[in-house]
Amino acid sequence: MLHFNKLHVTKSWFLIVNPSAGNTNFRKSWICIQSLLKTKEIYFSFAFTQYTKHELVLVDEAIKQGYRNFISVGGDGTLHHVVNGIMMQRYTKTSNIKLGVIPLGTGNDWIRTYKIPNSIEKAINVIVNNTVIFQDIGCITLASGKKEYFNNLAGTGYDGYVVKNLKYLKKLGSIAFLLSGLYSLLFYKKTSYKTYINNECIKEKCLMIVFGICKYSGGGLQVTKEPNPKDGLLDVTIVKNFSFLNILFNIHKLYNGKIVDHNKVTTYKVKDFKIEENTNSIIEADGEIVGTGSFKVHIIPNAIQFLINCV
Repeated sequence: MLHFNKLHVTKSWFLIVNPSAGNTNFRKSWICIQSLLKTKEIYFSFAFTQYTKHELVLVDEAIKQGYRNFISVGGDGTLHHVVNGIMMQRYTKTSNIKLGVIPLGTGNDWIRTYKIPNSIEKAINVIVNNTVIFQDIGCITLASGKKEYFNNLAGTGYDGYVVKNLKYLKKLGSIAFLLSGLYSLLFYKKTSYKTYINNECIKEKCLMIVFGICKYSGGGLQVTKEPNPKDGLLDVTIVKNFSFLNILFNIHKLYNGKIVDHNKVTTYKVKDFKIEENTNSIIEADGEIVGTGSFKVHIIPNAIQFLINCV
């Protein structure tokens, strides 16, 4: 159900709210959010998500009604689906849309890049301050032709396998990412890929191939080299034949960003690339499983206006 504010929609914000996000007391958080928005004279309408990917329908309907200012209330998954709703609608240019975030999720990785506080009140202050960046958005095209957009990081191989196992551990909070990573490493079988990048075909058995726009994933991991969310380029990291011990001894480098300097890791900056592989390797985007198998990726520059912390 969509709850519309009587104020003209062009001057109002539309909140897409995921009541299942994170491990917080949602009822308490929602009362706090509404109170703070009203105190700060932010006029808003809202809708609760009721099923997976409901955000796509809600965003499409709200944009059709004339809304151009959105707030994603939830975690990285909620934001991912809101972004996909914006990119898939056909009523206005995506760059006309302004998007803020009130984080309620487990990982909240996208907000780390822009130093948006993991606090309801401080996140709302970021929205009030109205500092905007036109951020690039990535687009994955699966072998079936289906498209999936991402605003943070995506990947295939071990990366996707970790996301698959994470759903069973999310209730444990941020440590779930580390536990899923270690568990997955014991059982994941490396995949042979053909990666077409910069007019070159790279044939390699890899642990994972990660590509992104922003800096953090998996609860604070840094696996891309100097990503810039508005340079019109994807940052690609190919992690080659890492063993269990390789990962174990380099865990700290995954969190401080030094992993990209390892001799079994190669990085690239590209506008597009494609991957072919011989198995049904899992593809994830912003922590959401989006498909399996071969795919291609390209960047869409300056696609959406995001509200960020000016510090």
